[in-house]
Amino acid sequence: MNSKQQIVDALVHVLPATMTPEQIEIKIERPKDSDNGDYAFPTFFLAKELHKAPQMIAQELLPQIDQSNFEKVVVAGPYINFFLDKVQVGAAILGEVLADPKNYGSSDLGHGGNVPIDMSSPNIAKPMSMGHLRSTVIGNSLANILSKVNYNPIKINHLGDWGTQFGKLMAAYKMWGSEEEVKADPINTLQKYYVRFHQEDKGNPALDDDARAWFKKLEDGDEEATHLWEWFRSESLKLFMKIYDVLGIEFDSFNGEAFYNDKMDEVVQMLEDKHLLQESKGAEIVDLEKYDLNPALIKKTDGATLYITRDLAAAIYRQRTYNFVQSLYVVGNEQQNHFKQLKAVLKEMGFDWSDNIHHVPFGLITQGGRKLSTREGRIILLENVLNDAIDLARKQIDEKNPDLPQADEVAKSVGVGAVVFHDLKNERLNNFDFDLAEVVRFEGETGPYVQYAHARAESILRKASQPDLSNVDKSISDPNAWEVVKALGQYQDIIQRAAREYEPSVVAKYAIQLAKDFNQYYAHSKILVEDDEKMARLALVQAVSDVLKSALALLGVKAPDEM
Repeated sequence: MNSKQQIVDALVHVLPATMTPEQIEIKIERPKDSDNGDYAFPTFFLAKELHKAPQMIAQELLPQIDQSNFEKVVVAGPYINFFLDKVQVGAAILGEVLADPKNYGSSDLGHGGNVPIDMSSPNIAKPMSMGHLRSTVIGNSLANILSKVNYNPIKINHLGDWGTQFGKLMAAYKMWGSEEEVKADPINTLQKYYVRFHQEDKGNPALDDDARAWFKKLEDGDEEATHLWEWFRSESLKLFMKIYDVLGIEFDSFNGEAFYNDKMDEVVQMLEDKHLLQESKGAEIVDLEKYDLNPALIKKTDGATLYITRDLAAAIYRQRTYNFVQSLYVVGNEQQNHFKQLKAVLKEMGFDWSDNIHHVPFGLITQGGRKLSTREGRIILLENVLNDAIDLARKQIDEKNPDLPQADEVAKSVGVGAVVFHDLKNERLNNFDFDLAEVVRFEGETGPYVQYAHARAESILRKASQPDLSNVDKSISDPNAWEVVKALGQYQDIIQRAAREYEPSVVAKYAIQLAKDFNQYYAHSKILVEDDEKMARLALVQAVSDVLKSALALLGVKAPDEM
């Protein structure tokens, strides 16, 4: 049931012929106060063309509009306000949700086009911290959202498995490490070596020379360096996979930085062939002055490559492999300049598809207002946070519903879901402080609050013995139901907006509002009372359950039927 389309159909015959239906639809707004209608159409933009005041235009258009499909249409200043026929529209929306709940809200924005999503990308030999959470869950949610609008997302975990940090780690291991200690507790031990290297490096710059020498050995295929690298990588992946399993996130590719080692020579050769490489103080650069950017450093003075060299190889590989319509990089806000340089170099190389590359930046998670730092040893381990969240959820479940079946499984869904939801409800560019007790609350604008609204809907349906709602009259005259029905009808628009803006918080905030609207309805209306509209009310409850579950799934959060 496309209510906006109903308004477009009513306006297209009375507006100037220069306006297409698409242009009309873009102008339609939702009033903040429902007393001003369900939709509003502003007339400011017509003033210049019609040489009249917007208020007068609205008044003159009103009698020309066919109002037969609306409850009423009124003018308020320069706005034409449309009040939908609540019973008719409500029945149509509920019918549409229940006819195909799995696909409700889907659309065909993407026409099946491929969208590689570079996401998560933890560094080998370092534990996954809360700093990795954002890229992981934002990327996963965007994949779900894009899939819902018929793109084909390809989730790529571009592992940080190459670079000078490996030189530092190898140097640290050779100076202070032991094989037994690493085997006993691989990641924490390697992390300890890395932190110690940076502490001692401050008073001993010669350590940097050792690190550079070890990384050069690795690049040159030295047997010992390669062995250490493979060992550190395999131990890291075991821990990463354990955490991804808890989060319920899978990937289509683990091709990290090392995968592109044999693909960089071609990139450098292409840059040379196009006369883009210049020498600067012994290093090789691409001048990007015309883009108002600093030069892109392609090779250091010692011949070692950099992130951008590998990212150029990766971008070209992904275009050749996937022929993408968009390519997303879910990487922190501090890397904006890097991605501007990447796109500019690709543009200089003649690759117009670089216009379809989009950096999807995000803000920081802080603790006590301070940035988390692996290098300084000030980190919050993601595995610990998820375990603590599950424990906290279990305690609350034991207090509220001690006889809950499968309580451990529900606690995992609620605890992990709470952490994921809290991240995604924040607009991705915003920084936010993390407080676990606030995150796993069952009240307020939290994941457990939305999950609980879904579980409440399922509880009502169980009390009604899970009735067959396929052929019932879904007309509800109860005015308390309208805000819920209207929210259900907005789901497709919400998903499309989230996809266009690469913004999962749009879906998370929608889920919170739908849960609030439903709880408000539940508080004011007796759903199970025996009357002519009982089945229609149950249809509404089923539709809410279906859409809340769908919205949570888009965020990568499970929806338990009982809590």
